[in-house]
This record gives sequence, C-alpha cells and structure tokens, in this order.
Amino acid sequence: MSAKHMAVAALLAGATFLTTVAVEARTLRWARAQEATTLDPHSGNTGPNHVMGHNIYEPLAIRGFDGKLVGALATEWRMLPNDPTTWEFKLRPNVKFHNGNAFTADDVVFSLKRAMQPAADMKSLLVSVEDVIKVDDLTVHVKTKGPNPLLVNNLTNLFIMDKEWSEANNATQVQDLKSKVENFATRNAMGTGPFQLVSREPDQRTVMRRNENYWGKDQVQNDISEIVYRPIPEAATRVAALLSGEVDWVQDLPPQDIERLRNSQGVRVNTGPENRPIFLGMNVGVPELRSSDVKGKNPFADVRVRQAVNTAINREAIQRVVMRGQSEPIGMIANRFVNGYAKELDTWPKTDVAAARKLLADAGYPNGFTTTLHCTNDRYVNDEGICQAVVGMLGQIGIRATLVAQSLRIHFPAIQRGEYDFYLLGWGIPTFDSHYVFNDLYRTKTQTTGTWNGTGYSNPELDKLIDSLNSEVDLTKRNATITEIWKRVQADNVYAPIHNQFIAYGMRAEWDIPVDQENTPKVRFISSRRS
Repeated sequence: MSAKHMAVAALLAGATFLTTVAVEARTLRWARAQEATTLDPHSGNTGPNHVMGHNIYEPLAIRGFDGKLVGALATEWRMLPNDPTTWEFKLRPNVKFHNGNAFTADDVVFSLKRAMQPAADMKSLLVSVEDVIKVDDLTVHVKTKGPNPLLVNNLTNLFIMDKEWSEANNATQVQDLKSKVENFATRNAMGTGPFQLVSREPDQRTVMRRNENYWGKDQVQNDISEIVYRPIPEAATRVAALLSGEVDWVQDLPPQDIERLRNSQGVRVNTGPENRPIFLGMNVGVPELRSSDVKGKNPFADVRVRQAVNTAINREAIQRVVMRGQSEPIGMIANRFVNGYAKELDTWPKTDVAAARKLLADAGYPNGFTTTLHCTNDRYVNDEGICQAVVGMLGQIGIRATLVAQSLRIHFPAIQRGEYDFYLLGWGIPTFDSHYVFNDLYRTKTQTTGTWNGTGYSNPELDKLIDSLNSEVDLTKRNATITEIWKRVQADNVYAPIHNQFIAYGMRAEWDIPVDQENTPKVRFISSRRS
C-alpha cells in the first residue's frame, strides 16, 4: 500500500466511532493485580498506566477492543501530499476538558512536546518527530525527520493534557519515575475523557465519575456512571472478591481458576490472546555478570550460551503446566497481530538437555555457572510460576539460577537502568508494528532509543536499519527491511522468547466484557448486559 493510500485509509478510519444505545447507569467495580505507578500520562510506558489513562485522558487516535484504529481527539489525519514529512491532524471541535477549558491545538502541541522530554518514557514513540506546529485552533502539523507512514500507530497511548491546567499547577515537566519525585500530575489529572478523577489512593482505590459533558456521550457506551478501580495483588483475594460480588470485574484471572469460575453460578469468563510476548533477557553488554561465579568474563556474551538457554526451555511444558493452556509458545518477540511477524521466523529449538549441555561445554562452561533470574510477581499471567519453571529447566543443564521475584515497581526501573544479568519481561506492541520491538528492545540504548534494552546489546549496523524504518514510505521495501532485522536479531539470540500470553477476564454474569488485545480496556466501550 502506498503512503497516499495509507493516509486515505487512516482518514476513513479516523471518522469511525462506536455507536450504541444507552441503558441504566451503574457503578463498575473493577479489580486488577497491578496498580498504575503514576497518573502522569507521559511518565511511564506501561500497561497499568495506560489502562488508567485511557479512561481520564484521550489520544488523537485510539484502538477499540478489536484492535482497529479509530478517531478520538482527531477526526481526520493525512500525510500532506506535497510534503511527506508532515502529518496533518484535524481536531475534534467543541471538546472540553473536565474543568471546562476548551480543547485546542495548543493542548496537542504542549502534550506531544511534553511527551518528548528526557524524563518521559513515552518519548521513544516520538523519536521520528522533529516538531509539532499549531496551524489554527483545530489543526496541528507534526513534522517528522523523514517520511513516517506509520506515525498515527505510535499515538494511540499518547494522551493530551490541558496546557492551562498543567501550567497553573506546575506540571509542565514530566515526572521522572526513576527519581521517585512527584509532580501535581502524579496524583491529579485533567483530561477530556469519558470519566474524570474523583479520588486517588495509590495501592488502595481510584474512583472516577462519568463526564456528563463528554463530547462522545451519545456515541459510546454511557451506562456506567462511576468506576471504582482496586488493585488487588493476591490472585486468591481477587477471585474471592468476584465470587462474593464484592467486585464486578477481575481483569486478570489466574489460569488455574478459569474452569472453576466458568462453572460458578453468577460468573462469566471471557478469554483471548493478548498482544504481549513474554521472554527472558540476557545481559550481553557487561564484561562480567554481577551474580555469577564466573569471574573475568560474561557467559551470556557467548551466543552458544544464549542458544543453550533457548534449547533448555520447554515452552510446551510451561504452556501445559504453568499456563494451563492459556498461552501460545513463540520463538520471536512478536505475534500474528504485528506487522513483520513471519511464521517461518517464529521458531524455537526443540527442548534438548543434552544439546544444551554441549553448547555450554563448547562455550567453555562444561560445569555451567550461577546467575540470578529477576522476575515480576505482580505483572504478567503466572509470571513467578514461569520463572520457577525456567529455573528448574536451566538447572538440568548446569545453569544454577537463583530466583528473585518482586514487584514491577522495583523490577521495571532496574531493567531500564541495566542492572540485571537475567530477567523476565513482557512487551505489548500498541503500534502493531515490529519497529516498536526493535527500537525499544534491540536498538543501542540512548536517551530516546533502546529504553527497555536491559541486555546491553548494541549493533550500529542494525541501528541504521532500525532507524530507516521511521522514514521508508515504500511499504514493500520497509517490510523487507523488517524481515532482515528479524533474521539478524533471531540469530543473535539476546532474548529467549517463551510465549504469547492469553488473558482471562472474569465478571459477574450481568456483564459481558470482551478481551482487549492490548489488555488496556477502555471503559467507554463497555456496557452491562442488564437493561
């Protein structure tokens, strides 16, 4: 598809929005394992933060439960026919922030530039952007460093803040999560979304009230008058709360409870694949591992050791025993939702303990070595269980891994600081394009790229190929480059892909909430079945 045709398709998509009939208003009591680390919409690029943000704030374009791109604060977008380095966005008229301030181009310019600040974890999505320019109150031009036919794909989690409110409350600078210093936007919010913040008690509950002046109240589900969001880290407690009727919806059911809940009166379970590969990262960039008994060298720096790790992991056993069938084994950090995915590249070695031991011996580690595997215990489906299984599998080949399982609040910043030798990570791909994987996980770490590359992997030649994807408008050539990059990174093996996780939503029977492919459900698209 040419850039021109893509722009036309995007324009048509931008004019589409969900239409439904309103029914009786009610409260949605919503529980999830994870809490948002902040309400600052540009600070942390994580799923729990986006989940919260999508109900209070809005981006220019949004994805529905089916993954399709539709307009939110922008009604139209196109690449200018006489300048392929400029995208034009026509903004939705007559939109108000929750405080009554009018939404204009000034807010878009302010928000996108704010998201490009050094402390913003969202900046990697705007790496191709050179400038954001106000044309008039309802028109914005986004100037890119080269033609970027997929810019709109990068904007679905980039929320627009009220410029006046931010200036009045000293919130123009993004909260730096690494420093743990808060700003006014950490616990307060001012968006245009269908719900507005009422109260925020981190790790306890967040209450949001329906925005009665929402521009789209006649176009989206509007029978939910209030959201009470509760983080409940313990799986058993979440399930008990659902069964007792204390909560209406549990976003992340443990696989081991799915069948029991399906057979429970008054409960409904919906399941489906999430756009989120789960994998292990190995630090290849340090001269000596911090946690190993091998001194003076780094075992993970040898590709044969990394191949041994991949060969030792029994993905099918993890799928069957740990995930209870709620996963899909993978050999690449992508899935069928993502542009650039190729079945022929999505391969992994057959589990073979003897072959893995030989690879270690050939690399000079016949007796294996020690290391520490860092893992979350509150982020992904059965994340600690996956790591426990991996520890046992690696022990069979002589890699003696000590498991450290902890909260995502500790785990994620440490990965970004490059402090781990060996770690578990999951990667949602909101752009539905391979560049998002390459730019954040494989590209050399800089202020704006490689932001989640905790492996220390660096390949300048590969970096050039990754960067070229930002400006290649010939999609045939671009996809060929994507294939070439995948072949190279697959051979280098710095990650060990495990599976694409499935997710299960449990809810009281009067609700029927479909699984969101990104697992960042937007309550505006949800309605109870009760009429």
